[in-house]
Amino acid sequence: MTIFDQMLARYEIKTNEQKRSAILEVMQEIALAGLYRGGFFDKAAFYGGTCLRIFHGLPRFSEDMDFSLVEKNTKFDLRNYFSAITEEFKAAGRDIIITKKEKRVHTKVESAFLKDNTDLYDLSFKTEKDIKIKIEVDTNPPEGFSTEQKLSLMPFSFMTRCFTLPDLYAGKMHALIFRSYNNRVKGRDWYDFEWYVRQGVPLDIAHFRTRAKEFNNLDIDKAEFIKILKEKLANTDINMVRQDVISFVQNPGELEIWSNDYFLQLADRIKYV
Repeated sequence: MTIFDQMLARYEIKTNEQKRSAILEVMQEIALAGLYRGGFFDKAAFYGGTCLRIFHGLPRFSEDMDFSLVEKNTKFDLRNYFSAITEEFKAAGRDIIITKKEKRVHTKVESAFLKDNTDLYDLSFKTEKDIKIKIEVDTNPPEGFSTEQKLSLMPFSFMTRCFTLPDLYAGKMHALIFRSYNNRVKGRDWYDFEWYVRQGVPLDIAHFRTRAKEFNNLDIDKAEFIKILKEKLANTDINMVRQDVISFVQNPGELEIWSNDYFLQLADRIKYV
């Protein structure tokens, strides 16, 4: 049995969708191990939903791997770490390919949120190219975030540098408020928001403000943050929100309570650093 198979055996798999999600998560863990061996985390930190899933037990699957340099460096090249990632997968018993993902043209709203100086890469198996994870590194990150070292035990014991929870929370709330997908919503942002509130994690409002200023050229204080958040929560089609996230959660029944009023009440329970 390969290391990859051993890691996959940790999951209880009953459906094809569960199998696909488990495979993606094992791929993510091995990619982190390869990046660690390559020294990537001396310069960068892990953030986003996949970071929450792997290191904090978020009960939903996530496909993308989002990283941020700790200090701005527009000359940074992720390709310098491809050999370390590829060798880690080979040691685990799988061969992969990493390809650059071409960016599409964004709408004006999306461009106000998405940075142009990040390169996207897809990591996939040579034999199953439809199973892939997206890797993105922000080379020009906003300032004012903190990081911590989080332990992984598979495929070996190593540390991953991650954003702290209050700063992960700030990034997520910025995404929930400003992200746009051509009239689609990303229900995963809403799911994560609910998780943060239920876990009692405090929001780093200063880091949120820094993100809003750098990405959107907006100077937002705490009162304005609550105002625009509640406008978003009150006026978004909750059925669209639920539909986007339902295939990523293990227990769809937990979404039954979701309503605009439910999320407005969650907003009143946000704690702050």
